[in-house]
Amino acid sequence: MNELLSPSEMADADRLAIAAGMTADALLERAGRAVADVVARRPFNTPILVLCGTGNNGGTGFVAARVLRERGYRVRLAMTAASSSLGGEVAYAAEQWGGPIEDAFAATLPKGGLLVDAMLGAGLSRDVDGRLARLIERINAAGLGVVAVDLPSGIEGAGGQVRGVAVKAQETVAFFRRKPGHLLLPGRLYCGALRLADIGIPDDVLRTIAPRTHANQPDLWLARFPHPAAEGQKYGRGHLVVLSAGIEGTGAARLAAKAGLRAGAGLVTVASPSDALAVHAAALDAVMVRRCDGLEGFSRILEDSRRNAVVIGPALEPGEETRARVEMALAASRAVLLDAGALTAFAADRFRLIAALRAAAGPVVLTPHEGEFARLFADIAGSGASKLDRARAASETTGAIVVLKGADTVVAAADGRAAINTNAPPTLATAGSGDVLSGLVGGLLAQSMPAFEAACAGVWLHGEAAGRFGPGLTADDLPGALCGALVALTEEGGAA
Repeated sequence: MNELLSPSEMADADRLAIAAGMTADALLERAGRAVADVVARRPFNTPILVLCGTGNNGGTGFVAARVLRERGYRVRLAMTAASSSLGGEVAYAAEQWGGPIEDAFAATLPKGGLLVDAMLGAGLSRDVDGRLARLIERINAAGLGVVAVDLPSGIEGAGGQVRGVAVKAQETVAFFRRKPGHLLLPGRLYCGALRLADIGIPDDVLRTIAPRTHANQPDLWLARFPHPAAEGQKYGRGHLVVLSAGIEGTGAARLAAKAGLRAGAGLVTVASPSDALAVHAAALDAVMVRRCDGLEGFSRILEDSRRNAVVIGPALEPGEETRARVEMALAASRAVLLDAGALTAFAADRFRLIAALRAAAGPVVLTPHEGEFARLFADIAGSGASKLDRARAASETTGAIVVLKGADTVVAAADGRAAINTNAPPTLATAGSGDVLSGLVGGLLAQSMPAFEAACAGVWLHGEAAGRFGPGLTADDLPGALCGALVALTEEGGAA
């Protein structure tokens, strides 16, 4: 159930379910009962206030209130508009409630109780202001337990943005499939514990909807993961090259190289300037070191076609030499990953990079954090679009796979596919963590894993390794911690 549906796609799912024989009343009834089931985990003496809007979320609130009252709970219900504005199945749900309806803006919040937020839907497209904004602020200040219907009011379902102000929920009940706003920040932080309810929509509606956004889980890419074959040998598992900075910046390349080797690349070489050769040689065993001075040295490295994947950027100075090396790699029929200095080098000449990317002879992955993204894609970054839409726009512009990093990393492809990652612990916010990710994805690219799937797998393994290690993580720990994550993945994939 890792497909993510935008609000419009969820509306399509409802419509298709109704066309297949469900009724709108039945869908609303099941949604309301699902909310009531979550609320009913509280003691019977819990005072409950259900706040309803005029849309289907409000209708779900009416059903939940009625079911809870039938189960013996003390329930009050209030609306943010006049009940005369209701229509269709929502009006029917209000009629079935049959109890008093208070004015939401004048209602007393249940001290020490629970509030059900059924005010605004996931399709919110404008900022919350005026009396409703003040009501939400009062709810957040009251310290109540809050169960949100579908999404906390004020959170945009398609992108997870806070539209002015939003309810802070302890639990959120979603229906059929999650929305991007459940996983993207800051929306994810407002949802609390997310409960996904089956309300009877058949899974086969997804064949018609064909969603292009997924939560980043192994079932998205596991079929393309390069598990070692019994008859395999190292030369068949690719050869990753990591371009090193000079003597003052060697650690980043080693972190990337070690991660690439852990990811399964058969061979990994650090291409090092002469002044750093001794440092690398003393610190690396299974990873090879080769001299690489200037453009001529890099050209010689690329002459060997068996070196089929290149990571460029960790700790590199963002100057003309870096720009030229990037262009050489992109033209050389290699899988290329660009990070850090390789991206920043083009901040003042982004169209030069875009042209090189669009003409690239092999697959390319870009791994910017938000700052690097803003320097390269100022127009997209300043558009106010969600992280998901920004990553997609950058991928469409460049033709590359874009990994827009963060606690809610988004991986996007130019064909519209996208994945939102959810397993990154806060401990990954540490120096060198991104270098490990670059090498990890590079190692998968070296094994000819398709670029989108390699990026998704690398991001997931990065988070899984960090989560398994726990507190105190540094980037030096990550390559070793990948072992546990890879064991779990091998077991899940059924590989020997």
